[in-house]
Amino acid sequence: MTLPAGVQRRDIGGQTVLATRGERVSEEATDGEWREWDPRRSKLGAMLEHGLDTGLDGDETVLYLGAAAGTTASHVADFAGPTYAVEFAPRPARDLLDVAAVRPNLFPLLKDARKPETYAHVVEPVDAIVQDVATRGQATVALANRQFLHDDGRLLLAVKARSEDVTADPVTVFDDVRDQLREGYEVLASTRLEPFHDDHLGVVARPR
Repeated sequence: MTLPAGVQRRDIGGQTVLATRGERVSEEATDGEWREWDPRRSKLGAMLEHGLDTGLDGDETVLYLGAAAGTTASHVADFAGPTYAVEFAPRPARDLLDVAAVRPNLFPLLKDARKPETYAHVVEPVDAIVQDVATRGQATVALANRQFLHDDGRLLLAVKARSEDVTADPVTVFDDVRDQLREGYEVLASTRLEPFHDDHLGVVARPR
């Protein structure tokens, strides 16, 4: 597995874990400046643990959709360049602001990822879109935000089956999402994110 520059496997607390170097966000284990990136709390971390080739090298410009309180966004900002973090819910957005206060390259946006026109005047073209939006129409969100992605960029999408249809077989949901994505993306790889996240699929795609 190739990790982005700025992400390492380190012995922290007697275990070999993914880690980035930056200010601590919550109660994650640390080793000096390095802090654990827990795949149980991060869909992107789980994708890296599963060995998906994300195409991330480090220093990319990133649009993060569904940043929530900023746990994963903070790790991304630790190794990436400018990171635009979109979150719609006011309560987690307040925590995201605290995370961004010590990361000058992390730009929190209290916006709805389903309405990219509301932040199009702020976000520059990006090398990667990281999407973790637990809503119906996750492929639609990815397609709507494709406009920001460079032609050789990557979409790193975490699909939550229960957000699409709580009654449907997750396999069917994942197939449907991949089919919808093909309207604007070429799917390069995908994998289930168990045991870290039940009924989730990690997808790597590029614009077409």
